[in-house]
Amino acid sequence: MKTTSFVPGTPCWTDLSSPDIEASRAFYGGLFGWDSEAGPPEAGGYTFFSLRGEQVAAVGPVMAEGDRPRWITYMATNDVTDTAKAVEAAGGSVCVPPMAVFDQGSFAQFTDPHGAEFAAWQPGRFGGAGLLDEPGALCWIELNTRDVEGSHAFYRNVFGWTGETHPFAGDSSYTELEVEGTGRKFGGILLMNDAWPQEIPQHWMHYFSVADTDAAAARATELGGSVSVPPFDLEHVGRVAVLDDPHGAYFSVITRPAQGGTG
Repeated sequence: MKTTSFVPGTPCWTDLSSPDIEASRAFYGGLFGWDSEAGPPEAGGYTFFSLRGEQVAAVGPVMAEGDRPRWITYMATNDVTDTAKAVEAAGGSVCVPPMAVFDQGSFAQFTDPHGAEFAAWQPGRFGGAGLLDEPGALCWIELNTRDVEGSHAFYRNVFGWTGETHPFAGDSSYTELEVEGTGRKFGGILLMNDAWPQEIPQHWMHYFSVADTDAAAARATELGGSVSVPPFDLEHVGRVAVLDDPHGAYFSVITRPAQGGTG
């Protein structure tokens, strides 16, 4: 799906922090068929990934020693300063305060009350991803948490997210998310039940659409990544696998049913 604008509160961009940008370009180019182009020298190595001529994601350097490589999603906002204030008022933290990125827009990075990282983007010349919800592009984001009610309340206060919670996979639950009044689901909240190791903290998972989950998992291994959760089927959702890139950044791939679905 080609995109030209984003409703405030919806995912509009995602990027990766990496200790080796060239290696990440090779891995994700080989996995998703992404082309890549480095930004200007003043961008500090920030490199855009594109698919069929549309920018879909980016990679930049790990900013501080000890930071882990990871994907992070940016939610669209009309005023990133107001979003930062809303995050703090709701009990979250501002990790990177609002700042302008040349004339492209402004961003800030945050953690929610349980430590999950996310960001916000106020568009300037750059609005966000040119493609979503098709093979090779971001298609879903998912918060894995042990506190569904508290987490949902936080993001509802910050971004206006609504959603109904229903039982999922035995003693877990799932909440499909949308910005109130839009009718478009873009992500979910998954309850981390007792089957999850206690050392795994609350976190966001990023799902990229692929034509063949099994082939993508095999290809990731060939390219130096690894498979954390082998391909499996979720009824009415699709076939999913959880992967790690060569530097340990985790993400998921999903092949959805022909008629669509949520992941």
